[in-house]
Amino acid sequence: MAQAVAWLLFLQLVLEETQVVDSKLQIAIKNFRTLHIDYPMVNYPEGFQGYCNGLMAYVRDVKQSWYCPKTHYVVHAPWKAVREFCKYSESFCENYNEYCTLTHDSYPLTICSLGSIQPPTSCRYNGTLTNQRLYLLCSRKYDAEPIGIIGLY
Repeated sequence: MAQAVAWLLFLQLVLEETQVVDSKLQIAIKNFRTLHIDYPMVNYPEGFQGYCNGLMAYVRDVKQSWYCPKTHYVVHAPWKAVREFCKYSESFCENYNEYCTLTHDSYPLTICSLGSIQPPTSCRYNGTLTNQRLYLLCSRKYDAEPIGIIGLY
């Protein structure tokens, strides 16, 4: 009886840890889709003073952070098209401790960069619309989902 109880406690600890890891991964996938995919591209009202200022207000709200990120990439392509590139990610990026891949195709994207001169109460961004290949972080090696953009090519 004691052995069975010990076994049940062991399984509960292992399964609970797995659920926590899986939950964090699901949040990372959802955040990627919410914060890095904007298709079709949203038009923000004039009061935001440009696409990147509107988008970064949204990003900071979702992250619940007052911190002004220096750079943020937003892809203007369907989620399904971007997601395909993480289905087989053979490379492991040690710096990020995650699997990663380079997309075969170029995608339209906006690079939002924090301006050099900032008013003390807000973040002002400049936007650059470009077409480039993406270095993606993937949730695992096979049948994965994108969880981050680590660079452009």
